[in-house]
Amino acid sequence: MQDRPRRITSTRDAAEAMFKQVTTKPPEAPVLKRPAVPGAKEQVSLRLDREVLDYFQEAGPGWQDRINEALRKIAGK
Repeated sequence: MQDRPRRITSTRDAAEAMFKQVTTKPPEAPVLKRPAVPGAKEQVSLRLDREVLDYFQEAGPGWQDRINEALRKIAGK
């Protein structure tokens, strides 16, 4: 005799089976990390004090590069 799935015999069993089917969370796909591209910059959001931002913007265009260089120097890179 083959094992067959249990047959639903009552309306309550049918309702519970349907509820379980629609509320069961499907397994999530694994998150694939993108390979790092050497020298590529990544966009981030960063909150800075107004005085710090004014300091780097005083010299005109290129202030983001100057902030990046200052952070790189502090990080020892």
